[in-house]
Order: sequence, then C-alpha cells, then structure tokens
Amino acid sequence: MLRNRPGCHDDPMVAITAVTLDNAWVRLEPLTEAHTPELDAAVSDPDELFRWLTTWTPGPAGLADAVAQIVQRGRTGQVVPWAIRRRADGRIVGSTSFLDIDETNLRVELGSTWIGPAWWRTEVNTATKLLVLGHAFDTLGLERVALKTDHLNTRSQRAIERLGAVREGALRHHIRRPDGSWRDTVYYSILAGEWPPVRDRLTAALTADRAVS
Repeated sequence: MLRNRPGCHDDPMVAITAVTLDNAWVRLEPLTEAHTPELDAAVSDPDELFRWLTTWTPGPAGLADAVAQIVQRGRTGQVVPWAIRRRADGRIVGSTSFLDIDETNLRVELGSTWIGPAWWRTEVNTATKLLVLGHAFDTLGLERVALKTDHLNTRSQRAIERLGAVREGALRHHIRRPDGSWRDTVYYSILAGEWPPVRDRLTAALTADRAVS
C-alpha cells in the first residue's frame, strides 16, 4: 500500500508485507524453506558469519531450523525476511529482513542481514541496502528505518555509518550472547528526510563499483 506524503495523522496505515524486489545487481525474494539449500551453500564459516546475529542460530543440520523459524515469524507478520540473489551469478548469497515492524508509526528495523564471505566487499550489500531502503521510504512511505549492531562489531558499525545513518546511542547490557556475556546494542537510524542523500551515496558507490560494506 502506498502512502501519500507529507505525513500526517490522517495518513492510511501502510501494509508491510513480503514482495519481490530487484535492481540491476540483486534480486530479493521473500524467504521460504526452499531457499535453505542455497543459503547453506553460501555459508563457509558459520561461527564467524553468525557470531553477531541473534536471530540466526544454525544447528547441527545447518540453517534449516533457523530458516524455518524466521519464515514462521514472517507468516505471523513479526518480520519480513528476504533471500538475496546475486544477479551476476544467479546464486542465493544471504538474507536480510525488516524487523520491529510498526505500521502505525511508520517505522521498521532493517536487520538480520548476512552475506556469505565469498561475496563480502562486492556489490551485494550496497545493492541490497539500496533496494530495501528504497522500498521502505519510496514505496511504503515510512518515516524511520533503524539499524542496530553489537558494540563489539566495529566492522558493522563502520558500514552503517558509511551509509549515512545517524548513531543514536547504545542500550547497555541489552541482549545476552550465547556465551552468557552481555551485549550493548548500538542503534542507528535513517529518517525519510535523510534518505535522498543516502540513496545518492549508495547509487554512486554502485555505479563507481565501490561497495559500501
């Protein structure tokens, strides 16, 4: 559902649901269990790849349980998950999601994003961010997209900052890690009025073949 700007209390509530998104670099497909074998194939070092993520917990059978859980949460409207397909080779290379969906207040969190190590520092992350943020702001007319990360994950923090997101602060001892230690969660956000320069930065990086990752 499209929402007309500028925002006001009379705006209709948006419906944030899974749809296929694509551009010249990636195609985002609503995540299903059928994507599991390709997602498993994209993982070369699960301990490193998923160490910062709280929603992906691969078990002995690989990603099957994690995918099933996220797909089920998608069916109940808690999340909107996508599988990321790279156009250059046609392979499924990772996943990303809308989380913390609040249709009334026109906001989501963009998270649970992971990309197989073979595609780090390629166009994949930049093109994915361009698609999902464009969908959030240009199509759905949302006002706010949040991003968050572990305070120890400095690589993720730098990547979010290169997007042009604003650092808002940290929630101390916000989440307990699997090893029992406490994670401080660093929050960032992009508002609708800040989206145009972010979009221009992402587009310029892609056309100049500079990955924002």
